[in-house]
Amino acid sequence: MIEVIDKAISPDMVIGKVKGDGSGCIVTYVGLIRDHSQGKPVLSVEYQDSAGNAVKILKEITGETKRKWQIEKIAISHKIGKLRVGDINLVVAIAAAHRREGFAACRYLIDQFKKRPPTRKLETYRDGSVKLEEAAQ
Repeated sequence: MIEVIDKAISPDMVIGKVKGDGSGCIVTYVGLIRDHSQGKPVLSVEYQDSAGNAVKILKEITGETKRKWQIEKIAISHKIGKLRVGDINLVVAIAAAHRREGFAACRYLIDQFKKRPPTRKLETYRDGSVKLEEAAQ
Protein backbone atom coordinates (compact mmCIF):
# COMPACT_ATOMS: atom_id res chain seq x y z
CA MET A 1 0.00 0.00 0.00
CA ILE A 2 1.26 3.41 -0.97
CA GLU A 3 -0.90 6.43 -0.32
CA VAL A 4 -0.54 10.19 -0.45
CA ILE A 5 -3.37 11.68 1.58
CA ASP A 6 -4.58 14.98 2.99
CA LYS A 7 -5.90 13.62 6.28
CA ALA A 8 -4.27 12.49 9.52
CA ILE A 9 -2.23 9.29 9.31
CA SER A 10 -2.87 6.39 11.67
CA PRO A 11 0.37 4.49 12.32
CA ASP A 12 -1.67 1.48 13.52
CA MET A 13 -3.57 1.38 10.23
CA VAL A 14 -0.34 1.46 8.20
CA ILE A 15 1.16 -1.32 10.34
CA GLY A 16 -2.02 -3.36 9.88
CA LYS A 17 -1.52 -3.26 6.09
CA VAL A 18 1.74 -5.24 6.31
CA LYS A 19 1.11 -7.60 9.21
CA GLY A 20 1.14 -11.26 8.15
CA ASP A 21 1.86 -14.78 9.36
CA GLY A 22 5.19 -14.97 7.49
CA SER A 23 6.60 -11.89 9.15
CA GLY A 24 9.00 -12.09 12.07
CA CYS A 25 8.99 -8.31 12.51
CA ILE A 26 7.49 -5.06 11.38
CA VAL A 27 9.91 -2.15 11.33
CA THR A 28 8.24 1.25 11.39
CA TYR A 29 9.21 4.85 10.85
CA VAL A 30 7.01 7.73 11.93
CA GLY A 31 8.10 11.11 10.59
CA LEU A 32 7.11 14.21 12.53
CA ILE A 33 7.28 17.94 11.87
CA ARG A 34 9.90 19.25 14.26
CA ASP A 35 10.06 22.71 15.80
CA HIS A 36 13.32 23.76 14.10
CA SER A 37 15.05 23.46 10.76
CA GLN A 38 17.91 25.32 9.10
CA GLY A 39 18.66 26.80 12.54
CA LYS A 40 15.27 28.52 12.66
CA PRO A 41 12.04 27.91 14.59
CA VAL A 42 9.45 26.27 12.31
CA LEU A 43 5.89 27.55 12.04
CA SER A 44 4.59 25.04 9.48
CA VAL A 45 5.52 22.70 6.65
CA GLU A 46 3.38 22.25 3.57
CA TYR A 47 3.71 19.25 1.25
CA GLN A 48 2.23 19.51 -2.26
CA ASP A 49 1.73 16.95 -5.03
CA SER A 50 0.38 19.24 -7.74
CA ALA A 51 2.11 17.23 -10.50
CA GLY A 52 0.61 13.98 -9.17
CA ASN A 53 3.97 12.15 -9.23
CA ALA A 54 4.33 11.30 -5.53
CA VAL A 55 2.85 7.79 -5.72
CA LYS A 56 4.99 6.99 -8.78
CA ILE A 57 8.19 8.07 -7.01
CA LEU A 58 7.26 6.14 -3.86
CA LYS A 59 6.56 3.02 -5.97
CA GLU A 60 10.01 3.32 -7.56
CA ILE A 61 11.68 3.57 -4.15
CA THR A 62 9.58 0.68 -2.82
CA GLY A 63 10.50 -1.49 -5.81
CA GLU A 64 14.21 -0.81 -5.29
CA THR A 65 13.88 -1.67 -1.62
CA LYS A 66 12.16 -4.98 -2.36
CA ARG A 67 14.86 -5.92 -4.87
CA LYS A 68 17.64 -5.28 -2.33
CA TRP A 69 16.16 -7.09 0.70
CA GLN A 70 13.83 -10.00 1.37
CA ILE A 71 10.76 -8.08 2.41
CA GLU A 72 7.26 -9.46 2.93
CA LYS A 73 5.34 -6.18 2.51
CA ILE A 74 5.83 -2.41 2.55
CA ALA A 75 3.23 0.25 3.35
CA ILE A 76 3.78 3.99 3.07
CA SER A 77 1.43 6.81 3.99
CA HIS A 78 2.57 10.39 3.25
CA LYS A 79 0.46 13.37 4.28
CA ILE A 80 0.16 16.40 2.04
CA GLY A 81 -1.19 19.81 2.94
CA LYS A 82 -0.19 22.23 5.67
CA LEU A 83 1.21 20.57 8.80
CA ARG A 84 2.11 22.04 12.16
CA VAL A 85 4.88 21.12 14.59
CA GLY A 86 4.24 17.65 16.01
CA ASP A 87 2.07 16.47 13.10
CA ILE A 88 2.86 13.14 11.43
CA ASN A 89 3.95 13.59 7.82
CA LEU A 90 5.08 10.06 6.97
CA VAL A 91 4.59 6.50 8.19
CA VAL A 92 6.52 3.58 6.73
CA ALA A 93 5.93 -0.02 7.81
CA ILE A 94 8.06 -2.88 6.53
CA ALA A 95 7.29 -6.51 7.30
CA ALA A 96 10.17 -8.93 7.01
CA ALA A 97 11.01 -12.43 8.17
CA HIS A 98 14.08 -11.09 10.03
CA ARG A 99 14.85 -7.79 11.74
CA ARG A 100 18.21 -7.26 10.01
CA GLU A 101 16.55 -7.04 6.59
CA GLY A 102 13.66 -5.03 7.98
CA PHE A 103 15.86 -2.36 9.58
CA ALA A 104 18.19 -2.12 6.56
CA ALA A 105 15.26 -1.82 4.17
CA CYS A 106 13.55 0.83 6.28
CA ARG A 107 16.71 2.91 6.54
CA TYR A 108 17.28 2.69 2.78
CA LEU A 109 13.69 3.65 2.00
CA ILE A 110 13.78 6.71 4.28
CA ASP A 111 17.19 7.78 2.92
CA GLN A 112 15.80 7.57 -0.64
CA PHE A 113 12.68 9.49 0.41
CA LYS A 114 14.97 12.30 1.59
CA LYS A 115 17.21 12.17 -1.51
CA ARG A 116 14.29 12.01 -3.96
CA PRO A 117 11.42 13.82 -2.26
CA PRO A 118 8.09 12.74 -3.77
CA THR A 119 6.38 16.02 -2.91
CA ARG A 120 7.15 19.70 -3.01
CA LYS A 121 7.99 20.96 0.50
CA LEU A 122 7.50 24.52 1.73
CA GLU A 123 8.88 25.26 5.21
CA THR A 124 7.66 28.46 6.84
CA TYR A 125 9.66 29.82 9.75
CA ARG A 126 8.47 31.93 12.67
CA ASP A 127 10.48 34.90 11.36
CA GLY A 128 8.38 34.88 8.16
CA SER A 129 11.05 33.43 5.89
CA VAL A 130 10.44 30.30 3.80
CA LYS A 131 12.40 27.49 2.17
CA LEU A 132 11.12 25.62 -0.86
CA GLU A 133 12.30 22.14 -1.89
CA GLU A 134 11.03 20.85 -5.21
CA ALA A 135 9.85 17.26 -5.67
CA ALA A 136 11.96 14.77 -7.58
CA GLN A 137 10.92 14.15 -11.15
